[in-house]
Amino acid sequence: MKDTRARRAAIYARVSTDGQTTENQLRELRLVAERNGWTIVHEFIDQGISGAKGRDQRPAFDALWKGATRREFDVVMTWAVDRLGRSLAHLVNFLSELHAKKVDLYIHQQGLDTSTPAGKALFGMMGVFAEFERSMIQERVKAGIKRVRAKGRRWGRRTLEETDPAVSTKILELRAKGMGMGAISKAVGRSSRTVWRFLRSVEAASQVA
Repeated sequence: MKDTRARRAAIYARVSTDGQTTENQLRELRLVAERNGWTIVHEFIDQGISGAKGRDQRPAFDALWKGATRREFDVVMTWAVDRLGRSLAHLVNFLSELHAKKVDLYIHQQGLDTSTPAGKALFGMMGVFAEFERSMIQERVKAGIKRVRAKGRRWGRRTLEETDPAVSTKILELRAKGMGMGAISKAVGRSSRTVWRFLRSVEAASQVA
């Protein structure tokens, strides 16, 4: 049986506006750690940052991810699932990284603890729903492109869609996997603004009747 009293814990807390405070989240999670005999070795706090933003726009979350990769702690603790992010695909990607490094996740409000059999089962179900979400994004993008092309209109900017279709396709693939704007721009070697404009044009295309 695993000795939970030797475990190192990292807390992640986030609030969307500067007027809010993370103190309630931190206080409750510290008590949980104390009850479980976990030693808190890091506290990562993103103040006034929306959960809709990608990892590259949340400094504390990025540091948390890197710390997990380096195995600086054994369990990540957070108040609620929406503190980690607003996208199921993003959450599952993060969970996958944690599990690959044998780092567990405790989410207080949802009662999720991936160190338990029930937590592992729920993690598997979340993966199924994340795959469904990715498929829906891909189908919506494909449908939008077809509709616009059928009307003889361009999708995306000429300099990107016409001169570098491979980059356009790569952007769509990465977005469908749940990657944020910053991460995509780094992966394809384009500015975040270019990626944002392109994806916005594709999203508009998907709304064409």
